[in-house]
Amino acid sequence: MADTTEAVIHWFRRDLRVTDNTALWHAAETGRPLIPVYLLSDWKKNHHWTGPNRQHFLCGCLESLAKNLKELGGNLILRQGSALEALRLLIEQTAATALYYNEDPDPFGKAVEKEIRALCQELGVECHAHADATLHGPDEVLTQSAFPYKVFTPYSRNWLNLDKPAPLPKIKPVFTPQVSSLPLPDVSFWELEKPDAHLLEPGERAARERLKKAIAEKIQSYADVRDFPSADGTSRISQDLRFGLVSIRTVFAKAMKARESAKPAERASIDIFVKELAWREFYFAVLHHFPNVLEEEFNADWRGLPWDEPGESFEAWKNGQTGFPIIDAGMRELRQTGFMHNRVRMITAMFLTKDLHIDWRLGESWFMQQLVDGEIASNNGGWQWSAGTGADAAPYFRIQNPWSQTAKFDPDGIYIKRWIPELAKVHPTRFLEPPKDGRPLAANYPLPIVDHKTEREKTLRIFKRHREAAT
Repeated sequence: MADTTEAVIHWFRRDLRVTDNTALWHAAETGRPLIPVYLLSDWKKNHHWTGPNRQHFLCGCLESLAKNLKELGGNLILRQGSALEALRLLIEQTAATALYYNEDPDPFGKAVEKEIRALCQELGVECHAHADATLHGPDEVLTQSAFPYKVFTPYSRNWLNLDKPAPLPKIKPVFTPQVSSLPLPDVSFWELEKPDAHLLEPGERAARERLKKAIAEKIQSYADVRDFPSADGTSRISQDLRFGLVSIRTVFAKAMKARESAKPAERASIDIFVKELAWREFYFAVLHHFPNVLEEEFNADWRGLPWDEPGESFEAWKNGQTGFPIIDAGMRELRQTGFMHNRVRMITAMFLTKDLHIDWRLGESWFMQQLVDGEIASNNGGWQWSAGTGADAAPYFRIQNPWSQTAKFDPDGIYIKRWIPELAKVHPTRFLEPPKDGRPLAANYPLPIVDHKTEREKTLRIFKRHREAAT
């Protein structure tokens, strides 16, 4: 093993890039030998929070990261196991003098960080933790009474008024001494099958191209087209932020740069895009201050709500076989691409909780297992919003009608026909209401499994009865 005197470790986590990476930049600035490491988790076959789509994308990101580090003069080191044991072994093997990492915004990562800080203290190693995943940490955006926000609008007003950190300068070249490493993995590492889904290209370079396209072509009309799932109107960088293929500082800075030369209507659209970045950080803050949201309803009034047992209707929802075209299109898009348009995420989530009366936690888990961009905080926030139980959630009596949502956001059936080929020859007006003749819209396509009006009334009774019982 080559000399590792005074080496420092950078621990990659959800920051799989070499550009504008806070902890990596600071580690490189030391000028010492740099050991960049990524720790492969040791679970197998099934996981509550991930699945083949995201793991396959991760593998591509690691391959890209390894190439980018090599161009800088370094090598990506891969190890397996718990962070505590894997980092202890790496520090002992290399006699590294410092550990650098970017902080994780979720409670699981924070619990690990507590162990790692204690480990560094035990071993006499410097520990440098950096904020990187957000523009503002959860304790930076508080009410005047120093309490966390529970409603988005005042949170966003405060968030927008704060000075934003700028992207970092270009990283220096690095040198990695010879250190033993596992080979780059594929999904079989977790005993998974390679997914059939058509995923976006992984890696930092592809992410930067997506951001470039979003800034040049999309955010100026974001307000007008973002809610229409048939249009290519969203930024499509959610998975890139999730894996840290681009930094949130870079995204914000480029958006604001584009705003400088934009027309008034375009500036208003860019402002809406920027507010979506604030939504992301609002949900991170909610999860930080109220980690119980992963287990129970944020709004205590709705804890203990009765939910139906998942059965055939849950399977029909997962497989895109509910007989509601907009629902089925969304669920099939999810299966085939590891992605679902945000408007359709809301419609499908509200359908599961308000039409099928199935626990939001089951839908939350299914989304996390399928989505490439699965983000614990945002996914939880979105599901609790749709269920009417979360922070700043839709009131329980506001229940989206899949038929009218179709009329509003996919009136020509373009999105529906894209993902449900058996409906290709059906006139789109037939997607706007249940079949009047009681016959399926097409061969091999089911009738609606429930009547929306009936289930809506049932939901209103359930919530009202629960509230009355609690008072």
